[in-house]
Amino acid sequence: MTAILAVNNFGDTREGGVAGPLGGVIVLLLLVGTILLIRNMNARLRRLPRTFPPDPRVRGGAPDRAEPAEGPPRDGAGDQTPPPPTPDDAGS
Repeated sequence: MTAILAVNNFGDTREGGVAGPLGGVIVLLLLVGTILLIRNMNARLRRLPRTFPPDPRVRGGAPDRAEPAEGPPRDGAGDQTPPPPTPDDAGS
């Protein structure tokens, strides 16, 4: 009974072992493709102008500097006061 459970049903692992070399070829092809994509993207970024002309569809153009946003900060810092009670909450 124990001899049947210990039988290797996966076949001979030495015969036709192309998984290792095939995996290496796939990794090399992915590496070459990544290098070519990076080179192409760098070339496209170099061709872009340093600044873009203002968009005529936008009224007033782009601001010279960013204006601070109004309202509480988004990171959770600052005053954490609860909102004022509404008339519905006054009775409870």
